[in-house]
Amino acid sequence: MRHQYATLWIWLFLLPLALDYKAPDANVGHFVQFIFVIPVIAAGIALALVAPRFHNGSRLRSVVTFSVLLCVLGSIVAQFVQDNDTGNYLRVLLPFLLFLLGYLVACRPWSEYRIAQFEKALFVANVICLLFTFVYGLATSGDLEDARFRIISVTLLGLQAVLLHEFVVARRFSFFTVAVFSVSVIVELLSVTRSLLVGTVLLFLIAMALSAPSIQLIWRTAARSVMTGAVLAAVVGIVAVSFPAVTEHWTQRIFASEETVTGKDPTTITRLAEMRDQYDQVTSSPETLLFGEGYGHYYRYSPVYLPDLAGQISEKDFYAINEWPAGHNFWVYQLFAGGLLFGIAMPLATLAALAICFFSYRYWRVVVPDAPMLPVLGRAIMLFAALPATSIGGNPLGPRFSGLIFGIALGLMIATHARLQRALPARVKRAPTPPHLQPAAMPELPGRIQPGMGRADLATTLGMSHAASTTSGSSQFGALVSRTTPTQNANRRNIVR
Repeated sequence: MRHQYATLWIWLFLLPLALDYKAPDANVGHFVQFIFVIPVIAAGIALALVAPRFHNGSRLRSVVTFSVLLCVLGSIVAQFVQDNDTGNYLRVLLPFLLFLLGYLVACRPWSEYRIAQFEKALFVANVICLLFTFVYGLATSGDLEDARFRIISVTLLGLQAVLLHEFVVARRFSFFTVAVFSVSVIVELLSVTRSLLVGTVLLFLIAMALSAPSIQLIWRTAARSVMTGAVLAAVVGIVAVSFPAVTEHWTQRIFASEETVTGKDPTTITRLAEMRDQYDQVTSSPETLLFGEGYGHYYRYSPVYLPDLAGQISEKDFYAINEWPAGHNFWVYQLFAGGLLFGIAMPLATLAALAICFFSYRYWRVVVPDAPMLPVLGRAIMLFAALPATSIGGNPLGPRFSGLIFGIALGLMIATHARLQRALPARVKRAPTPPHLQPAAMPELPGRIQPGMGRADLATTLGMSHAASTTSGSSQFGALVSRTTPTQNANRRNIVR
């Protein structure tokens, strides 16, 4: 059987880069990091070759695929035009290549068995990355002040997003998931990173919006989220009592602007200075505005913001800054690297896809709440929503592992939406009904599942077995860590993809 090693390929595709690390010295450790990438790319290519194919078109899938391909392949044009350092270009491009590979692998009509394997491997890889990064950061740093920059997992918000779906949307709690979520919050607090805290709050609000189909039900959802809020409050209290220095550091970070000469937050000013220089470079000529400066191009801080950093950095150190890695702001850096032609299509298309899948999920949750694969769509939406949440404080496609994870999340979201769109009712725009008239009945939707037709018919339309659909969501963690797995040898003629 040509798919007998698919399970092994899935784990090889996700696990190696979970152990990826940031070397203390930028000039060493590249060989070991390169070794981690080889099995990932090999397993990804193998999965892409044996994956099932869509036989029906999808406009959303076509637009997203084109935008991602345009971003990656178009960077070659910018590289030829700008002639950036080849090594820098390839290092910055690699996470985007992994993002593309993850998307192409996951955006396929995989069987429910394979999707469960993907979700389980995603969850385990994110947990391993969380623990490994924390331990490695503490081991390679002198004290907590130095370690706080190295203990943050690059997919911390992605892991929290999936757990928030379990808590808020699915309303499933267990000791293991609560413990993992608590550890992630502890790492977040020890890192003293404000953007991560804002990202967690944003993901919590998105989970509440997914769980509440209407504004009237938002308060009921908020009441059900008391357990999650209690966990957060308990963890914050424990950290505040156990680490007084961390509490003091948080206070300094929150009120950092009051301690400066100019009264402005230095971290915010440096980010603005970086974005301003990138914007000035890319708009300096029509050629750069069209094609961009390319990945790996050098940038610095704009001199316009030097007076705002008075007392924080010397003029000599300010002008000595010259960086080439992916910029902290994902959206501005895409314009800087790819220009109008190759840079902005992918961010806009993925944001639009996230919004479309978000509102479709909310509608389907009301009309057909027990639809098979609907929980898969919800988890994929939450995982990919961590990309814009991560972009608040950094570039989500800067590290290799996060590029791979977010690519898989995007692929699962688009593929699941395309399959459900063909089976579930389409959203119908209705005119306001006068109070004295009875609401009109839903028109016939040929080729789609009507509300109330039954779960068995819907599973058949999606190409899923009835046994698998009736047991979906019965495990403790949904498709993350399932207790029971479908029997692969029940029908050996139908090769499970």
